[in-house]
Amino acid sequence: MASCRATKANGEPCTLAATGPRGLCWAHDPANREKRSRMASRAARSKPNRELSSIKTLLEDLTERVLSGDLETGRAAVANQLVNTRLRTIEQERKMRELEELEERLEALEGVLKGRRKA
Repeated sequence: MASCRATKANGEPCTLAATGPRGLCWAHDPANREKRSRMASRAARSKPNRELSSIKTLLEDLTERVLSGDLETGRAAVANQLVNTRLRTIEQERKMRELEELEERLEALEGVLKGRRKA
């Protein structure tokens, strides 16, 4: 089976198998653009929402324990720093997903443009 004729954003050729009539893999075929976008959007929404909910619950618990005197402020400060690190990690993951989605969309557009130039 032939390889996809598209080029990835980093300039390397795509190594996936070409499955469509245009000589492109599923990920680069413009016909799949909307489906890829929906799938990426769904994936981007699912995990962080659950994580953010658990972080909010943790912060509420930490706040209550500190205010009631059940948890010393030094330990609560360290816990809060760790929660902030976790939040920054979630944000980085979200940004990376967005960049990957944009990369896929650009690759698909580049594939369309290359096809037009040859035609």
